[in-house]
Amino acid sequence: MHGTTILARTLTRQAFLDKQFNNVWQYHSRSDRHSKVACWGILFDLLLTSRVLSEHFQTARVAFGINHEMRDFRTGRRKNLDLVVCTPGTARSQSRRQVDLTGLAKSYGVVLDDAETELLAQMPPVIQADVGEVHIALEAKACMTAHRKARPRLYDELSSSHQTIHGSAANAIAAGFVMVNLSDAFISTDRNRWSLRDHPPAVTKHKQPDDAVSVIDKIREIPRRGTTNESGFDALGVVVVKCRNDGSPFEIVNAKPAVDVGDVLHYESMIRRAAKLYESRFPQA
Repeated sequence: MHGTTILARTLTRQAFLDKQFNNVWQYHSRSDRHSKVACWGILFDLLLTSRVLSEHFQTARVAFGINHEMRDFRTGRRKNLDLVVCTPGTARSQSRRQVDLTGLAKSYGVVLDDAETELLAQMPPVIQADVGEVHIALEAKACMTAHRKARPRLYDELSSSHQTIHGSAANAIAAGFVMVNLSDAFISTDRNRWSLRDHPPAVTKHKQPDDAVSVIDKIREIPRRGTTNESGFDALGVVVVKCRNDGSPFEIVNAKPAVDVGDVLHYESMIRRAAKLYESRFPQA
């Protein structure tokens, strides 16, 4: 699996410019850079894991969509999903420039090593298109600071995601990804609304590993479904990271309190489960 390594390598770079204060950040609470990069890496790993999915892209039976709005038929709730794998829609947007996975990597500033670049070059055409029938819908979230305060919001936002996905397309695979920060200190964009060239940063201290564990425990409460008759995520993954947001390396944590290999919330388990469900539910796309 390459997605988490790609995520860490890419987010190590300070690439988000806050134009108001001219600060450059690795992570900004009002930027979706982290979720875009996470979704890119997840799709990359899904293509490497599922031969069926790769063949469906090769034959243009499926495409991907970004920030696609789904609507729960029962409640009317609307929600934009970060990434969907779908059949191409019948409508065609004349203004949309055709984007593939390689172009998306350039747009997002995804940083690949030589081996990953070669794997990407060997992949079939992975093209963005107007969305028809949704097969996989992915929501990516992050909890980087104020962990205990963020727990209810994170739970509610993720819960509304799988409810909206399945209220719109009961057979679709609802996938969720959560990045949880284990760093004991963090420079928050919300607490540093000034130029860091002129003023030292305000540093938020975390009580670790308790803060990170409290978030992971809350995520475990989110329903997961075993059949399409149930409510919950079909695949859900948690990745523990260390990010001080000060330009130091962005790290993936594999030791405790990160979830163990084989745990249902492990990143690899999420990828393999989503791939397996895709092949069983959509063998012909």
